[in-house]
Amino acid sequence: MAKIQVFGHKNPDTDTVASAMGAADLLAQQGLETQAVAQGKPNAETQFALDHFGLEALPIIDKAETAEVVLVDHNEAAQSVDNLADVQVYGIYDHHKFAFENATPLYITAKPWGSVSTILYYEYLQAGLTIPAKIAGMLASGLISDTLLLKSPTTTDVDRKALPELAKIAGIEDLDGYGLAMLKAGTDLSTRTDEELLEGDAKSFTMGSHEFRIGQVNTVDIDDVLARKEGLEKAIKAAGYEDFLFVITDILNSNSKGLYIGDAPEAIEAAFGAKLENDVIDLPGVVSRKKQVVPPLQGQF
Repeated sequence: MAKIQVFGHKNPDTDTVASAMGAADLLAQQGLETQAVAQGKPNAETQFALDHFGLEALPIIDKAETAEVVLVDHNEAAQSVDNLADVQVYGIYDHHKFAFENATPLYITAKPWGSVSTILYYEYLQAGLTIPAKIAGMLASGLISDTLLLKSPTTTDVDRKALPELAKIAGIEDLDGYGLAMLKAGTDLSTRTDEELLEGDAKSFTMGSHEFRIGQVNTVDIDDVLARKEGLEKAIKAAGYEDFLFVITDILNSNSKGLYIGDAPEAIEAAFGAKLENDVIDLPGVVSRKKQVVPPLQGQF
């Protein structure tokens, strides 16, 4: 049987890596030959989870190496492998809006839940399969990451039910302690360059005639990140992006500020009901790019 590579979006986050691992194992238990891979190195938060559960980082690819693939945590070509048009998509597990076109039928599991890790937990249950402890640990980590320990507005009751069950399988005794330690591991930004900060969790979106790049970073002190504002702006301009919105999120207080460089400031201000001051806009209560940043911006185009 031909092997199927399973992978998430470019600049993988914890839910992306966890769901690639989970989907590959789930499908393997159902008789498929799979390989979980990633489109980039794990970030500090993901590495914390991998180390905690004694797992190696996934092999890194920029092009699919199998005739069939499974996509997790994304479905848009711009966020996928460079040769997506040349391979057949066997299936998708996602929790984002859909912008996917395909010429052949495929398996799609899409739910408006807080993480793809949550979706996979229930896929295991539905199939009557056992979740390996280390996979359960990564799925719990992905769920924690995408919902900010169940504090994000993307969190659903389904996520709240799944997380303690995954933690139990994984042997996580202090769920809040583990979750906070993992999230904080991703906020040590001192060793990261301006380019790494901007691109570490960035995605591209087409909005009207504009190509938006929206990056996000988690921190425990927004002012520490904004102290690097001059360097960040230089890096954005050097990269040549038409519109770049960099969302800086305080994970302890559930607030953000946005650094914007582009030619649509009126749209930014209208979307968030606030004024840009020296290229920075306050985003009180905003923590989710998917639910609180992209939709209001899209509504302006």
